[in-house]
Amino acid sequence: MRAARVAMADWRAMNILIEDAEKLEYLTSSNHWTKNPAEGKNFGATPTAFAAAKKELVGKFNIVAYIAESKQIINMDHGRGKGAEETAA
Repeated sequence: MRAARVAMADWRAMNILIEDAEKLEYLTSSNHWTKNPAEGKNFGATPTAFAAAKKELVGKFNIVAYIAESKQIINMDHGRGKGAEETAA
């Protein structure tokens, strides 16, 4: 039996974003938050985004892959930023 070819999204069209898990907003290049994932800052890699998110004044966050062509969001990782410490007190 021959393997079927499956069309895959071009990985270069995938952006790695920081998402505020509670507000469902994305961090932009100008350090603002937006509801539009297309405006989110592309961190290029999950570890890079995770390290940056840990320093942000945000509570719970998700690291997501955003595929612009299909407008699909894939959750890659999650954690808590600096803002989590303030809200826990």
